[in-house]
Amino acid sequence: MPDPRFYLSRGPVIVGALARLTGATLGRPDSAEMMIYTAAPLDRAGPADVAFLGDRKHLNALKGTAAGACFVTEAQSADVPAGCVALVSARPHAAWAAAAAALHEPKPYDGAGPLVHPEAEIEDGAVLAATAVIGAGARIGRGTRIAPGVVIGPGVTIGRDCDIGPNATVGFALIGDRVRLYAGVRIGEAGFGATAGGTGVTDVPQLGRVILQDGVTIGANSCVDRGAWDDTVVGENTKLDNMVHIAHNVRLGRNCVLAGFTGISGSVTIGDGCAFGGRAGVADHVSIGDGAQVAAGAGVLRNIPAGETWGGVPAQPIRGWLRETALLSRLARQKKGTGHE
Repeated sequence: MPDPRFYLSRGPVIVGALARLTGATLGRPDSAEMMIYTAAPLDRAGPADVAFLGDRKHLNALKGTAAGACFVTEAQSADVPAGCVALVSARPHAAWAAAAAALHEPKPYDGAGPLVHPEAEIEDGAVLAATAVIGAGARIGRGTRIAPGVVIGPGVTIGRDCDIGPNATVGFALIGDRVRLYAGVRIGEAGFGATAGGTGVTDVPQLGRVILQDGVTIGANSCVDRGAWDDTVVGENTKLDNMVHIAHNVRLGRNCVLAGFTGISGSVTIGDGCAFGGRAGVADHVSIGDGAQVAAGAGVLRNIPAGETWGGVPAQPIRGWLRETALLSRLARQKKGTGHE
C-alpha cells in the first residue's frame, strides 16, 4: 500500500472498470464486480490488489501471486492462478500503469494556502526562512534550519539539526537527524519509469518513498528519486557530491562517498563503505559489495564483489583495466613509430 502520508487512495475500483479503462479483456467475466483497492507488484499483491507480469522471467511470481487481478498477455493467461482474475492485454505494464494512476494520486501541495500549512508540525527551535513552503502534515524537528525558497511537500518528515539549503525541494521522503541538503537538491521526484503504450511511451506511476538516514549529506543540484514501489534508501553518514543522481529503488549503504556526476541507475544495491570517483555510472539492477571502489569515469555493467576496485568501460577489476590501458598505449606508440596513420 502506498504510504498515505504521500498518496491519496482513489479506490476501490471494480475489475470491470479497470478492464474498460485499459482496454483489457476479463478472463472471468463473472468477476467484473470484484473490488480492487491498490496497485501492487506480483510478489506483494493481495486479494484486493491488481498486479502485472511484465517479463517471463517473473513467471514463477505470477504462478504464486495472491493478487486479486493481474494484467497479462494472452499467452501468459494460462499461468494465472485460480484465485486471480486475468486481465488480458497486449501491453500489461502500460495497462497496470493506467490502473495505478486510477487508484492512487500523489498528494498535491495546496499553493493557495499559507506558506506553513496549519496541519504541519514544527518543533520549537526549528528555524524557517520567510519564503519557505511547508506542506500539510509535514514535520520539522528541533534545530533544523530551512533556507529561503525551500519547498517541503505534504507528509514529509525531517529530523533534528538538519540543514536544508536554498531552493531545495523535498517530497515523499522520511529524513533522519543531522542531514544536510545543499542548494537546489531535489529529493523525491518521480523516478524514470516508462513503458510502451497504445499511443506511445507511457509514464508509470512512481508510488514509493525516499529514506535518508542520519548524517547523510547531499551536494548541490543532486537528485534522489523516490521508489517506483520499494523505497529509495541512502544509508547513514553517506556523502554525495554536487550533481549526483540516485535513481528509483536504489539501496545505498552507510558511509559511502560518491563524487560529482556519478549516476546510479534504478534498483542498484550498494553495500557499506563504497566509494565512486567522478562521472562513474552504474547500470540498473547491479549489486556492489561492501567496501568496493569504482574509479572515475567507470561504467559498471555487472556485479562487483565486496572489497574490489574496478575501472574502465565496461568496468573490470582495476589491474586488468590498467594492463589493457598500458598495452593500448604501447601499441599506439609503436604504430606511430612506423609512420603509418
